[in-house]
Amino acid sequence: MSISKISDTSQNNDQLYTSLSQNLKMIKNTLGNSNDLVIREITIGKAEKYTLAIIYVDGLSDKISISNAVIDKLMLEIEDNQDSEIEKIIRYLRDSCLTVGDVNDIFNFSALYNSILNGDTVILLDESSTGIVTSTKGAKDRAVMEPSTESVIRGPREAFTETLRTNTALIRRKIKSPNLWIKSRIVGEVTKTEVAVMYVNGIANDKIVAEVLARLDRINIDGILESGYIEDFIQDSKHTIFPTVYNSERPDVIAGELLDGKIAILVDGSPFVLIVPALFTSFLQSAEDYYQHWMISSLVRLLRFFGIGLALVAPSLYVAITTFHQEMLPTPMLISIASQREGVPFPAVVEALIMEIAFEVLREAGLRMPRTIGPAVSIVGTLVIGQAAVEAGVVSAVMVIIVALTAICSFLFPAYGLSNTVRALRFPLMIVAAIVGLFGVMFGLMIIVLHLCSLRTFGVPYLSPFGPLILKDQKDALVLFPRRALLTRPRLISQKNTVRGHKYFNTKKRNQTNV
Repeated sequence: MSISKISDTSQNNDQLYTSLSQNLKMIKNTLGNSNDLVIREITIGKAEKYTLAIIYVDGLSDKISISNAVIDKLMLEIEDNQDSEIEKIIRYLRDSCLTVGDVNDIFNFSALYNSILNGDTVILLDESSTGIVTSTKGAKDRAVMEPSTESVIRGPREAFTETLRTNTALIRRKIKSPNLWIKSRIVGEVTKTEVAVMYVNGIANDKIVAEVLARLDRINIDGILESGYIEDFIQDSKHTIFPTVYNSERPDVIAGELLDGKIAILVDGSPFVLIVPALFTSFLQSAEDYYQHWMISSLVRLLRFFGIGLALVAPSLYVAITTFHQEMLPTPMLISIASQREGVPFPAVVEALIMEIAFEVLREAGLRMPRTIGPAVSIVGTLVIGQAAVEAGVVSAVMVIIVALTAICSFLFPAYGLSNTVRALRFPLMIVAAIVGLFGVMFGLMIIVLHLCSLRTFGVPYLSPFGPLILKDQKDALVLFPRRALLTRPRLISQKNTVRGHKYFNTKKRNQTNV
């Protein structure tokens, strides 16, 4: 049994009264006498001279635990010849009667409200300004299910839920180490949302951990409803479209990032866990890369990098070549494209913008519609509209092919955040391509690369290990080396413990020496 004290030193005017009736009146007035607030007054002792109140919120607390571990135990008779000092009675109830796992003392209303609104049960005694809070959390939560946004081909088929303690337990099942530490913060003046920071002590950079906690402490907002609120407050640059905080709903992904020296941020009420620092390569890597043969994983990674380039520049290249640089195309292809565009009334850039906007509208509509009909409507709508547009002469057939290829490539990204970034950047690239051709496309790509080079994520360069170039970290960047070759962690992230598997490394070195 854990016994500690909960107090709010920041407020001195909300101390509990010694009168039980005054305390209950204050609680009812503050909570608006809500009908889910349960207050049960009972008397204990042979002479029934001790009056106490059991307070909890219906729906947030476990009634069975309250009945068996609290009420039944408090009904135990107190000997008449026992010392009648109220503080000793409190210690007797706390130490000998209550059998729940966690018991704490409270001294003010702030701690009391925070406890009952988190699902705990509070016990107040008459003639005492000290209360007892017992852990009886029992709110209904969603069961651990398969991830909905990250498909699993090979690997654990479990995802985080909206309950913070369930999520921390899922990570601890992966990393059974006493060095896996958790630091908690309460964020939100109204919601009082619990935010947990998890990291592996001895691997994570202490300076980055301190910076994460400092940024959380600086958040001043009335409510936190999802981890996206935290992401917006803690990221380094507020003026970038690229995601600098990684998120995932898979425990195995978060466990792997923690072993690399990164830091996880869990928000109560959100199934998406944040990871910092988040590098550009993190958004193009999948957990399945480490579960299959390294050659296959390397091929798939190269395919993803090719896909991001195609999804970004394919429409703008079409616009630039067909508008300014027709000589780059073979004569038969040029004649074919010209014949297809013969009846199209719009220039290439307008044609591309119409098709891209139409596809984005259909894609967004498919996401917002009911799950049973959304995919069918989006696919049928795309086919019907595309075919009708070509037959009506509004767009050319090759433009439909370009848009379809671009859309397929945008689904190659394991992380949805980077896909949104690429979708947004396609439009300005098409506009500059229509103005100055390939020179505009190259200029736009140079601006994007320079912007990426300037980004930092908690002090770590966003393009690492490509910029700056770190040769040792190339083993898990563009391609994936065999597992036995991945003996070091990313150098700019984990600076304290950079070597993985000391035993294997030392054994291999010793065997080489013996030979």
